[in-house]
Amino acid sequence: MVKPIRREHATTRRPRFSMRQLTVVFGLVTSGVLGIGLVLKTLQGSTLRPGAVALLGLVLVATALVVIRGRKRNRTVPLGAGTTGSQAPQAASEPGLRSEEGVPDEAVYLADDAELGPDEFEQVVALLCERDGCREIRVVGGANDLGADVIAVTPDGLRLVIQCKQYGEDHKVGSQDLQRFGGTCFAIHGADIAAVVTTSTFTEPAVEYAEQSGIRCLNHDMLWAWEAGTGPAPWQSGRRSM
Repeated sequence: MVKPIRREHATTRRPRFSMRQLTVVFGLVTSGVLGIGLVLKTLQGSTLRPGAVALLGLVLVATALVVIRGRKRNRTVPLGAGTTGSQAPQAASEPGLRSEEGVPDEAVYLADDAELGPDEFEQVVALLCERDGCREIRVVGGANDLGADVIAVTPDGLRLVIQCKQYGEDHKVGSQDLQRFGGTCFAIHGADIAAVVTTSTFTEPAVEYAEQSGIRCLNHDMLWAWEAGTGPAPWQSGRRSM
């Protein structure tokens, strides 16, 4: 398999941002620091030896670190490091597979789209393609990409061309974006399947143009489902836009 073009940084795939989790972790850290300070201050006037005080402090610090580490689920996955569809977590390689509790398997790590930059988002999309069995994956996004950010060959042998739009919720992908991509994805890049993947949504005119041109569109919700393994990949989607 031809490995994707690697950026200088790795792709960080993490669970969705949670203010509740951030508050809990911050509270644990603050409580740990205050607790350690209080214990050390109390022990200053005791008869314990300095070595014993230091040892107790280390135990408290280690305990706090274990608690904090237990709450973290971030991991860094270098794109092109040999992760294929067969090596990826089972829940990720089989769309729709759920655990006994009826929720997606925890082995699936979702991209925090709000924190990813455009280059990182392209890497995430390429990694998802690789995870689901695509080959000859290339990340070609840049100033002269002519609309193509990720190019790959699907498991069925079709040429896939994807444009990635890392936009905020209030910035929808418009008809002009689709028209520019539509002018190059088939004629210049030779796409059998062309898709636009965004962290936002599409305007109605953009959806209409995509349906007329045969371009498949994945909005934020569809991207989430693809990442989680509960929805189809762009080349599997029966619907061209949403």
